[in-house]
Amino acid sequence: MAYEFVRVDREGPVTVVTLNRPEVMNALHSPAHFELDEVFNDFANDPEQWVAIVSGAGDRAFSAGNDLKHQASGGKMGSPPSGFAGLTSRFDLNKPLIAAVNGVAMGGGFEIALACDIIIAADSAVFALPEPRVGLAALAGGMHRLPRAIGLKRAMGMILTARRVSAAEGQELGFVNSVVPAADLMTEAKRWAQMIAECSPMSIRASKEAVMNGLDEPTLADAIRGQMRYPAVAALFQSEDFREGPLAFAQKRPPQWKGR
Repeated sequence: MAYEFVRVDREGPVTVVTLNRPEVMNALHSPAHFELDEVFNDFANDPEQWVAIVSGAGDRAFSAGNDLKHQASGGKMGSPPSGFAGLTSRFDLNKPLIAAVNGVAMGGGFEIALACDIIIAADSAVFALPEPRVGLAALAGGMHRLPRAIGLKRAMGMILTARRVSAAEGQELGFVNSVVPAADLMTEAKRWAQMIAECSPMSIRASKEAVMNGLDEPTLADAIRGQMRYPAVAALFQSEDFREGPLAFAQKRPPQWKGR
């Protein structure tokens, strides 16, 4: 399917989603949010797609966030229930997402990256939640995901100053997994995606679901006890992959994952 504001490429079990508004540094407006909602719905529902990479078109920006000029001109506002970029309020996606941050990730752009499970950054990438500088607030998850990722005091140091953070500092703070030269960004992101795809997709989905849901449990004991009721965990034990993994190990051969 052709989209106006996003490009979608599939490479085996990997979906590459490229925010495609480089003329405005991949800032997003209402029509783009609804397109991305469709893209991630399709990804979630496609049994052949196991992991997604999200990046931005061009070499300047991952995403500058909300398209303020569109907003200021009276353009239509709104987003789907799945949130900014069809991602920031999508809490039921148990397939892994990798953000390949190729430049500026500001405001909603940073919130998109934080909604992903892994962040790979070009050494030229810059992160910030600058909304207070323009009379707004990072209400698409940034104020909640960032403290969970790096701790309260370090997050407040970024949120209350609206300051910009380099890729290297982002790695030091703990929200960036890997920093590479810009020319190597997609190679590195695809390397991570391939490492994930070498694992059972049923196991990966169960693992992500257990981690994310477990964070909401009041105690560690509750998280451990509760994980058996999660749908992806239950599906793992009923899957072909659950039988294939030990069989392949016993037969000393690579497993043939089915994702079911």
